[in-house]
Amino acid sequence: MSEPLVWRHRTGEIVFDRTRVMGVLNVTPDSFSDGGRFLAPAAAVRRGLEMVEEGADIIDIGGESTRPGSDPVPAEEEWGRVSPVIQGLAGKLSAPISIDTRKPDVARKAIRAGASIVNDVTALEDPAMASVVANSRVGVVLMHLRGEPKTMQDRPVYVDVVDEVRGFLTDRVRKAVEGGVTTEAIAVDPGIGFGKDLDHNLDLLRHLDILTTLGRPVVVGVSRKSFLKRLGGGNEASERLAGSLAAAAFAVARGAHVIRAHDVLETARALRVIDAILGPGWTR
Repeated sequence: MSEPLVWRHRTGEIVFDRTRVMGVLNVTPDSFSDGGRFLAPAAAVRRGLEMVEEGADIIDIGGESTRPGSDPVPAEEEWGRVSPVIQGLAGKLSAPISIDTRKPDVARKAIRAGASIVNDVTALEDPAMASVVANSRVGVVLMHLRGEPKTMQDRPVYVDVVDEVRGFLTDRVRKAVEGGVTTEAIAVDPGIGFGKDLDHNLDLLRHLDILTTLGRPVVVGVSRKSFLKRLGGGNEASERLAGSLAAAAFAVARGAHVIRAHDVLETARALRVIDAILGPGWTR
């Protein structure tokens, strides 16, 4: 049996002897799934602590919605939203804190406040972000995004979505390493729902195992996403738990190492079952 994959971050490492859960903590008024629910810092801190109790291995804090059609938020406003939450959770969690941002200044401040991972939907498109990640020795998630959140769902076109996403992530991993980021600090995310239509999302999930050939952990976020509605998975985001769990379990069977989820308790329970079915000899 081969040794499990390891993802190193600023304050430690995550060993993939099982599938891990990244709990989503949106500190925004306009998230598609829970907009405004955790905008108050005290509520967000309580939810962060609760998610760890429910089984989250990482807490991913975001102060800018990147849902389809969303507008960008100034860095000062984004930092104002996440700073009291990071400061309120730092030192109180057994799980590392991830900052979900595409802005180098927000990432830099978040790391100083206690974040150990940067989750960047632009995959270090900004060279300044690459420098922040490399110099801070944090973990990083490189995600594929076609276009900008505001317009990314306006008729996205691919010749071969699986090949193009894999090629993009291969290139971004290479550039990150050339920029000083250690290979062990990198995870990749195909960006389900980010500049993809229903068929693109399904193709990526069916062929997710192709991304495992990059040799880095694969992060997948399917939780409550609108493509599930198209499949009869629930009209409202809050009604998509069953579809989210089905897609997550399938993603794990295709090689996902981390599932990013809003419904942490239910997701953690589902992943324990799929991990048991796949067995201890399962390698990704």
